[in-house]
Amino acid sequence: MASTDDLLREGAARLLARASETRSLDAASILPRLRTTLEKYLLRDKPASSPSAVSQFLDALHADDLVLVAACERGDDAAWSDLMERYRAAVLSAARSVSAHESDAEELAQSVWAELYGLRERGDGRPAGKLAYYSGCGSLGGWLHAVVRQMGVDHHRKSARLVQTEDAAEFDRLASDNSHGEQGVFHAAASLDPERSLAERETAQIVRKALARAIDELAAEDRLLIKLYYFDGLRLREAGAVLGVHEATASRRVARLHTELRRRVEAFLVAEHHWPREEMGHSLAGVAAHLDSVDLRQVFVVETASGENRDKGG
Repeated sequence: MASTDDLLREGAARLLARASETRSLDAASILPRLRTTLEKYLLRDKPASSPSAVSQFLDALHADDLVLVAACERGDDAAWSDLMERYRAAVLSAARSVSAHESDAEELAQSVWAELYGLRERGDGRPAGKLAYYSGCGSLGGWLHAVVRQMGVDHHRKSARLVQTEDAAEFDRLASDNSHGEQGVFHAAASLDPERSLAERETAQIVRKALARAIDELAAEDRLLIKLYYFDGLRLREAGAVLGVHEATASRRVARLHTELRRRVEAFLVAEHHWPREEMGHSLAGVAAHLDSVDLRQVFVVETASGENRDKGG
């Protein structure tokens, strides 16, 4: 039976043969990216995949798009020129679809290109950009559209935090959104005991720090998935598109991350704050309402959840 290394070398050779232009790349230069893609998008969920399944997976990758991106990451100026010429209009069009004004769309499009190129450096001195997340599983055009949408959500949320509510109707809407009981009728909530309120806020702060630490310890792509889905509000289909995976794969990974995050948070709370493990479930559920992300509270309310209900309802 052929080894994974053999299958990758053969798959890399076939991919370059399928590409309309190799851009001076050889099998050895494209192999690390194929290995990463294979391990993350096939072998992670199906580690016992047969040689034929591995070969079929590699042969389904978008050869021209993958070669173009790999050449861009190697610093090929001609490849970058081709990338921008092909997709400049599409990126600007996608930016317009999520922007209120033309100037905002142009600014967003420029930000997208900057992020694709890379604002930081890797260990070898080359730029580290979002192109590293392109797997070849989906089309480059579709992936770029999802990236623009994700960054548009980012920009919108950052600017929205700076906007103060001044319109009377907006105040009424906010009051209605925060009301309890009959629709449109505001009911003041009963005041909590000050000591209890302080204790709950301090407990929530401990859990929040533990959660941030747990997220920070995840693999880079898992952190991105958490960011896209929970903090940027993308649906599983959209978050999967950014990462180059199917919606079902993104859903399985979110479910796995739920369990992993909860396990890490519990371990941190037991080891460093001496929380009783037998009371962990009740305690975490009790402070979940104090967390910043409504959806991420699910981590502490149920052991595993894929987030599919939110997607179906939205």
